[in-house]
Amino acid sequence: MATTTTANPNLVLVNHRDAKTFATALLTASGVSAKNAEITASGLVQADLRGVESHGILRLPSYLSRVRNGVLDPAAEPELKQITPVVAQIDARNGFGFPAAHLGMDTAIKMAGVYGIGMVSVKHSNHFGMSAWIVKQAVDANMVSLVFTNSSPALPVWGSKEKMMGVSPIACGAPGGKGDGSKPFILDMAPSVAARGKIYKALRRGEKIPTDWALDGEGKQTDDPAKALEGVMLPMGGPKGSALAIMMDVFSGVLSGSAFAGGVTGPYDMSKPGDVGHFFVAIKPDLFMSLDEFRERMDVLYQKAVNSEKMHGVDRIYFPGEIEQLNEEQRLKNGIPYAKAEIDALNAEAEKLGLGKIPLIE
Repeated sequence: MATTTTANPNLVLVNHRDAKTFATALLTASGVSAKNAEITASGLVQADLRGVESHGILRLPSYLSRVRNGVLDPAAEPELKQITPVVAQIDARNGFGFPAAHLGMDTAIKMAGVYGIGMVSVKHSNHFGMSAWIVKQAVDANMVSLVFTNSSPALPVWGSKEKMMGVSPIACGAPGGKGDGSKPFILDMAPSVAARGKIYKALRRGEKIPTDWALDGEGKQTDDPAKALEGVMLPMGGPKGSALAIMMDVFSGVLSGSAFAGGVTGPYDMSKPGDVGHFFVAIKPDLFMSLDEFRERMDVLYQKAVNSEKMHGVDRIYFPGEIEQLNEEQRLKNGIPYAKAEIDALNAEAEKLGLGKIPLIE
């Protein structure tokens, strides 16, 4: 009998290695190369480990449906073009977004290692999951980074009721200090009150959503995820969130040559290619001081932030990305929780491809 979580008997646990092996098998059986399948599966499972299940392996059914409908090319290999010594562009050729993103950040890191900074624009791509896994790729290489992408329309320009801008994540990071407990800085946030993937997750799990996340098709607040998906997401901070979404479209869409201004196709839309754009920057942190000094300064920042005086009702202050890192530590030990209905959906994909079910922790 599968182990359920004590908090919710409708959730079951899966070992992270089994989740990655399962995801890799689904992808390779769908025509993705072994290398690109491993990159994609790794990015998805990293999201699940960090507690961002809205961008984890539960995305596979929609991705594979796009493959079956001929609007995503599983065999596409991203093409790299060097523009200047510190600038490159990648044509993802309508393949999975993960391999293009991985190549983009890897290229930016290599350029930064030589010249101090590297910038890569990606065009004709698709959804690359959680941005934090790309930020972490840079952090692991001791690089400061920016990770931008645009996405399908879900958010109105401030003052409008029309879906125009994407709920496009703003992500960046820096290596952490060397002190005990010091964490890297990993910011990954949507310009909306909540990421749209969280609404899809609530819909799959039969859960309600907070009423300040979205408006329904009539422009009214709703706690029903189905009605929310018929309406629009609400930007955080009103016009500020709207402006950040426009910024993502400038750097990721307009600059790259990909779709923009509401032209990106979403991962759940089977009508045409996504044409998503991305933008990556890697910066060598020892340009102005030694890496050790930089990390010592990051440790001071971390310690001052998390040990600052707490407001009433707050038990602990967390650094950006720290909660997700703590989730990862626990889930590496105990397993990743999924709803039984989500496991059923994943197993249905496996059955279509003649593969076995995802193993559960017994």
